[in-house]
Amino acid sequence: MARGGGEPVSSNSQELRKAEIRLKWDPSPWDEPSHHLDIIATTYSADAPQGPPVYVVHFDSRSPDGTINMNRHSQTGQGLGYVEEMTLELDRLASSFARVVVGVVIHQNTGPKTFGDLTNAGVLVLDGYQELLKYDLAGVAGSTAATVAEFTRDTATTWTYRELIRGFDSDPVVFTAEMGGVS
Repeated sequence: MARGGGEPVSSNSQELRKAEIRLKWDPSPWDEPSHHLDIIATTYSADAPQGPPVYVVHFDSRSPDGTINMNRHSQTGQGLGYVEEMTLELDRLASSFARVVVGVVIHQNTGPKTFGDLTNAGVLVLDGYQELLKYDLAGVAGSTAATVAEFTRDTATTWTYRELIRGFDSDPVVFTAEMGGVS
């Protein structure tokens, strides 16, 4: 299932410097195992923007240079609104990087689950206060993982955003390898 491929966006004709990705979902019913989702970001070098990721950032990790961080993490979806958050400081990312792809994955350790099995699962991408994407993950209902956003460097300093909705049927490890091939 695919959506996206829209026109690249640079926020208000200004340089995109810092993006926030937020994730929400409702907790599972009290008599069922918890739903555990994660935001994942993969970085790609200027030499191989479609190649293997240079590094992967997900829960309990951050980029080696501190430019991509998980600020909030939930294993259950409990809380008000968006319960997981990742920040990408694109303006601080080394010039050797040309692409960052962001996705969402459902852990399968309590049995098979797709986005269609969840309630109120959604993702929000922000540049400051400007909403770049607000997406209901029911749009990829049959998938266990999905890419949602792509950030690419046009020049040495200018980053642009593009919506990149693609559903996958993968576990978290396989998904991180598949993310780079999406365009």
